[in-house]
Formats: sequence, structure tokens, C-alpha cells
Amino acid sequence: MFNVEMYTTNRLENYELVKKQLRALIHDEKNQIANLSNTCALLNQFLDRVNWVGFYLMDGTDELVLGPFQGLPACIRIPVGKGVCGAAAKNKETVRVEDVNQFPGHIACDAASQSEIVIPLIKNGQLFGVLDIDSTEKNRFDEIDQEKLEEFVDVLMEFI
Repeated sequence: MFNVEMYTTNRLENYELVKKQLRALIHDEKNQIANLSNTCALLNQFLDRVNWVGFYLMDGTDELVLGPFQGLPACIRIPVGKGVCGAAAKNKETVRVEDVNQFPGHIACDAASQSEIVIPLIKNGQLFGVLDIDSTEKNRFDEIDQEKLEEFVDVLMEFI
């Protein structure tokens, strides 16, 4: 259904294409777990040089719990405010980390991860969870990735 060969060498065009693919993939499905699972698979296929793509979802008011993901087994619970995911959840802002070893309180679920981007999932002003993406390369994520992944999450949240 979604062929990597469809992507071009233009990153901006590719991000637009993956947003269209996301809409097509989840537009008529109401099950959140199914939609989040397919979203992870789509991003894992689309993004290069990543080793983990997944969601942490709010469980109560002060904790994130592991949701659908692609990658090695991961930490199950993260307190809001702790680590990169917890910081993004607490502030409801994207956190992009060039070198996770320099991030105070980083939670190392996979020692191979070197950089990370975490985008909050906000619905009607409420935090639903976060999208967490890790890479084995330092400085993997830049401003373009951040902007386009935030737009991607906006599309996803239309269906959650």
C-alpha cells in the first residue's frame, strides 16, 4: 500500500506525502489503538535513521504509559516531568534533543539511542500523550523534522 520508492529526494514533499498517507490509512477507523499502531508503522517506514517510534499515552494526570510502538522493548511508565517524554508532556511543547547523553534526567530505554524528538499529542487543550522518536545518530532531528512532525501529529489528532 505504501511504498518507500514513492518518496522523492525533497524532504518537504516527502513529509506532505506521508501526511496524506496517514489520512488515507486512518480516516475511516475509529479504534485509537489500531490508528496509533498504524501511525507508528507508517513513521517507522518513512523516517530513515531511527531506531524507535512510538507513543506514550496519559494514564491519569501524572504519568505516561507505553502505547503502540515500533522498536525494541521500552520503558513502560514515565512520570510527567521526567526524561524527554515527561518534559514534553509537562510543558506541552516539542522537545528536540541533539544528544540524549547531555539531557538532564534522560531515561535510557535503549542505550543505542543518541538523539530524540518528542511531540505532545493535544486534543481540545488536553494532553493525550506524546509521540517519541529516537535515533542512533546524534543531531538526527532538525527544525524541518520538528515542524513537519508537529504537522503530522496535528493530522493524527483529527482522528483521535
